[in-house]
Amino acid sequence: MSLEKAKKYLEQGEFRMKKAAIVACSNAKEFQYRPQIDDLTDYLHSVGIEAELSDCIFSDDSVFSGTPRERAAQLMRMYKDPEIEEIYDISGGDVANQILDELDYGVIAASKATFWGYSDLSTVLNAIYTMTGKEGVLYQIRNVVRGDSAAIQRARFQNRADLFNPAFTFVQKTAMKGVVVGGNIRCFLKLAGTRYFPNLDAKILLLESLGGEVPQMATYLAQLKQIGAFQKVNGVLLGTFTAMERGHCTPDIVTLVKEVCGPDMPIAKTAEIGHGHDSKAIIIGRELQLGSDPYSA
Repeated sequence: MSLEKAKKYLEQGEFRMKKAAIVACSNAKEFQYRPQIDDLTDYLHSVGIEAELSDCIFSDDSVFSGTPRERAAQLMRMYKDPEIEEIYDISGGDVANQILDELDYGVIAASKATFWGYSDLSTVLNAIYTMTGKEGVLYQIRNVVRGDSAAIQRARFQNRADLFNPAFTFVQKTAMKGVVVGGNIRCFLKLAGTRYFPNLDAKILLLESLGGEVPQMATYLAQLKQIGAFQKVNGVLLGTFTAMERGHCTPDIVTLVKEVCGPDMPIAKTAEIGHGHDSKAIIIGRELQLGSDPYSA
């Protein structure tokens, strides 16, 4: 819907803008990104979404846009607004897990709002699922206003069936079924040993990465093996591993995962989940079935 049409409907009383929020729970965005965020809010408005901005988004002289308590308070402000339906985190980086102890999970559980984020926000997505059972969306909303795929991403955002339909190819076995947990492998492992780490029994473990090559992935996978992850999950979904794939690393990520999982673990790969501006979305906390029903006769 165009901005002009939305305004016309508003004037005629025939159209109600939906309400969303924009937050940054991980590293602060530099003020040079403010025009991009303005483009994002303008785009959302054009499709009928009025976006409320957090007070903790920008900083030019610190990785922090606020203290952990301040950033958490801004997120909780959005959850407490009964009109907000979706909360888009536009950040990434390193410090999102600082806010986890400051969140009110009872309020989050009662809210109708769904949290969207990627990369370091894997910590928040999985913590919310673990503490409340609520689903969240692994996706960076800034994709609709940046990069060569922005037009495609806008079409997907307005047609959610396409956005949430990444294509997977099995590289071991032919089927898997379970609730999806995980996300960025480095960030997901920050939750290990905490109350926010999800129960992995019968889950599908999604893993992707921006940075890191063979040594880093090998040690992350070893940690997952040592905490029993691959004895519990029903399958492993591999998104993009940007640095490894760009560097044509050997062994590749599929080989590394097969080594730690063994020959009986279903493993699938996709080029449509990860840090690329053309990436699609996947829902953390929702059951997913790929391939033929693994539980049928």
